[in-house]
Amino acid sequence: MTMSASSTHPTINRRDLDFQLFEVLGVERLTQRPVHADHDRQTFAAVLDTAQAVARDKFQPHYREADLDEPRLENGKVRVVPQVKEALKAFADAGFMNADRPYEEDGQQLPFTLLQASLACFQAANIGTSSYNFLTISGAAVIRAFGTERQRRLYMQPMLAARFLGTMCLSEPHAGSGLADIRTRAIPQPDGGYRIKGSKMWISAGEHELSENIVHLVLARIDGAPAGTRGISLFIVPRRRVAEDGSVGADNGVTLVGLNHKMGYRGTVNTLLSFGDDDDCMGELIGEPHNGLSCMFHMMNEARISVGVGATMLGIAGYLYSLDYAKNRPQGRLPGAKDPATPPVPIVEHADIRRMLVTQKSYAEGALGLCLYAATLVDDVRSHEDTQARERAALLLEILTPIVKSWPSEFCLEANKLAMQVLGGYGYTRDYPVEQFYRDNRLNLIHEGTHGIQAMDLVGRKIRMQDGAALRLLFDTIRADIAACPAGDEAVGAHARQLDQALDDVEAATRAMQAGADNERVYLANATCYLDMFGHVVIAWMWLRQASVASLALAAGASGDDRLFYQGKLAACRYFYDFELGRLRHWLPLLASAHPLFAELDTEVL
Repeated sequence: MTMSASSTHPTINRRDLDFQLFEVLGVERLTQRPVHADHDRQTFAAVLDTAQAVARDKFQPHYREADLDEPRLENGKVRVVPQVKEALKAFADAGFMNADRPYEEDGQQLPFTLLQASLACFQAANIGTSSYNFLTISGAAVIRAFGTERQRRLYMQPMLAARFLGTMCLSEPHAGSGLADIRTRAIPQPDGGYRIKGSKMWISAGEHELSENIVHLVLARIDGAPAGTRGISLFIVPRRRVAEDGSVGADNGVTLVGLNHKMGYRGTVNTLLSFGDDDDCMGELIGEPHNGLSCMFHMMNEARISVGVGATMLGIAGYLYSLDYAKNRPQGRLPGAKDPATPPVPIVEHADIRRMLVTQKSYAEGALGLCLYAATLVDDVRSHEDTQARERAALLLEILTPIVKSWPSEFCLEANKLAMQVLGGYGYTRDYPVEQFYRDNRLNLIHEGTHGIQAMDLVGRKIRMQDGAALRLLFDTIRADIAACPAGDEAVGAHARQLDQALDDVEAATRAMQAGADNERVYLANATCYLDMFGHVVIAWMWLRQASVASLALAAGASGDDRLFYQGKLAACRYFYDFELGRLRHWLPLLASAHPLFAELDTEVL
């Protein structure tokens, strides 16, 4: 009997998480750096154990309930299911709000990679509840980086203690992702503060009773600022005013206009907010005037890694559930079995079910490898003792971030679609969780910069930056891993040669694209195609890294469950190279030719 939606079911494969962290990435090396010297593999494992336990006990049980009983207004207050507040307290009590912060900030000085792996456990268990923490951690990081000592004391510290929760307030009803057109005003006051006036749309966690206060980070224009993105500043706008002694006082003129009712992510309240309807909303500038996007993107770059991880973990949760279902659901007989008296076989025995399962595995576990690799780059930027290594990591992170955010969001959503298909009609009902995984994951293509916006960033900026230095560095890094493949494994060696050829083809197509880049509109028209193609190459690289480690482990005599685990890695790698990397043959000619259809298509024919 397969587990129903109300049951607790596995949402994370700890064996795979350990494999990615310790065998592929070698995160123990980070303990050689002074900032992490108090840690070792045992402390890392203990942190992951705690994350799994809290996620299982406090986050997962209300995943479905928070979806069915979504936030609503009652007597002027936003009501969410009470288990959300309990879960957030358990998260904070376990030390995850500031686990990667210094000891002097009550942190644990854990590497960012371990924090991200821990957060993955919560995202897999309950993406809606975990988003409150994610937004608060990210907002506190902005205040830490750009705020004054006073702002860190009054806002950042309560956020990291979970007394205050946070939001990002970028979009406006008329502008959406077009930040150049935002209208929210910041009116300078004699005391150095600003009156904030305007509205913000799609604000997750924008209103609730889960904390003493909500710290909104709001993009706005100081009166007289330049037009466009060059005139945008960033402000701290608390829901309630905070006195110099840290106490919370009167409301600050932030009004809830309404709740947005989403397809998924229903456990996270989503709002339309109005600031300063009665000219009584006060804000504090963060950083320099007109430098708001730079400050906000400090938050958003790491946030985009978290979005990629969240999309990945929903893909993994769906894969694990559908795998369990397929092993336990008897239905049909194998081709050639003519006797109707023979018992049905578990559906995992059918070839098409195996196709859907290995596709999910290749997408989700490949994406996890990429997200955790990007997290190690954040650690290198933060703590590597060699300046050149820090610069190299920063450059790699720049070009990989659009892929980290977008490829898992696109293809782990496809994995969720396949998970639903494995369950057949049951997958389309609310009696099983896979339809919720799909609905929740659909948001990841939209928030923190849509799929198309990430694609334009990759094609318009990242592959061009420093005269192509980031692209060259990435390809050199991939080729170094190709050269390091195990010499004795012919299958892995064949994959390495395939990837090397793919890099040559991508370089040629990119040169052809850039040679015809005089028309910027045509150049960017196929950016999404380039992003998907480029992401497939990067995920193929992640699979080569995983397959190389698995091959060596098998050659060293791995046995039992470990042997099956490593063989599973090689099977998923084989699938990706044989069935997915071939998509480049479709994408590359379209890109090299700068196909003009999308730029030239007459809108009247649509």
